[in-house]
Amino acid sequence: MRVVLQRVLEASVTIDGSRVAAIGPGMLVLCGFEEADGTEDLDWMSRKIAALRIFDDDAGVMNRSVVEVGQDILVVSQFTLMASTKKGNRPSYIAAARPEISIPLYEQFKDALSAQIGHPVACGVFGADMKVALVNDGPVTICIDSKNRN
Repeated sequence: MRVVLQRVLEASVTIDGSRVAAIGPGMLVLCGFEEADGTEDLDWMSRKIAALRIFDDDAGVMNRSVVEVGQDILVVSQFTLMASTKKGNRPSYIAAARPEISIPLYEQFKDALSAQIGHPVACGVFGADMKVALVNDGPVTICIDSKNRN
């Protein structure tokens, strides 16, 4: 499992001209899955994201988690995070899990992350042509791969 997370002042998802999800200050999490991902990856990633200290404390130091600051998370599925660019100029998405595997993983991940932060996460629509808008705060952008834990 691979995520790109961004600390945001606001973020939203629009599909066919209709806004389907939006948050104010918090975190945008783009997530991609591979076939080898399982519950262990989802649990580890949701704990990691909830505990990641990327929000400022009173001294202006990134020392607080999304839970501590009580902000929201917007989760968006993005299979292109699993792209391989090793050969040629056209990315290969062969490592990305097929929908029959990635949809249940996406749903379980949203549930696990909601449980970690204590309230529901906002989310995009799996497989839809989404327009994602954000105002990156910092900017703070972090990539995490559940297969590279150590």
